[in-house]
Amino acid sequence: MNIYLPQIIATTITIILLPVSRRIAKKLVVKYGQLIHKSELRIIQMKRIIYILLNVTFVFILAIIWGINPHNLLLGLSSIFAVIGVAMFAQWSVLSNITAGIIMFFTAPFGIGDRIHIIDKDLPIKAIIENIQTFYTHIRTDNNELIVIPNNLFLQKIVSVIKDEDMADE
Repeated sequence: MNIYLPQIIATTITIILLPVSRRIAKKLVVKYGQLIHKSELRIIQMKRIIYILLNVTFVFILAIIWGINPHNLLLGLSSIFAVIGVAMFAQWSVLSNITAGIIMFFTAPFGIGDRIHIIDKDLPIKAIIENIQTFYTHIRTDNNELIVIPNNLFLQKIVSVIKDEDMADE
């Protein structure tokens, strides 16, 4: 009898569950994205992020199945992230932009094509949202000026959506 039979069975089940999980997550993200009228590009970006999170989760599960102590695995991962954090000073900025992009996908009351007013005492901006990417939001002003704002900063601003009847008043 093979002493690794339970691990082989659990690994097989895990490997089978990964594409199933990805398919379910894809359908959920696409349906939710269509429900809240997000662009196809935003839906594709969210699918990529969800796939990465699922892959990391399944690698973590496989490591546990094969007997790696979760505490040691987390310790190793934290050490790796500490080295990456020191080597790449902007890591937290990148993570905050990705997180902000996810938050904007699921909860923002505005989307691509909406006319917005960023209320800022130093630099108020009226523009149309051209694109919301994973890290940045692209907006175009009335002067055809393209402004690229990191998502984490964009979430910190007071943004009002200008409706069609408000545009007629201008």
